[in-house]
Amino acid sequence: MRIRGNLKGQVVRLGSRLDAGTSAGVRDRLHEAVRTGDGDLIIDLSELEMIDATGLGVLVGTHRLALDVGRRVVLRAVPPRVMRVLAVTRLNRILHVEAATVAVA
Repeated sequence: MRIRGNLKGQVVRLGSRLDAGTSAGVRDRLHEAVRTGDGDLIIDLSELEMIDATGLGVLVGTHRLALDVGRRVVLRAVPPRVMRVLAVTRLNRILHVEAATVAVA
């Protein structure tokens, strides 16, 4: 997981898994990013291949913490498989998902 700052906030890129085995470490880093940064916390999910209920809990918990400190969590580059999970659980109505950009040829 990499964290970098930009003018509009912080970007955090997650690895390929967000599940029971990785959630504790990811949660700690995301919560620290919320507490120490400014602007939007953008979570780049482009490399995410697998998420389970524990991972969804990490995203929701980070969202709640961000709201408490006046920030917003934005999910970027959500893979279709993960987007389906967000839709089935209706978390796509709670978590802000950045619109996909379409390249023009």
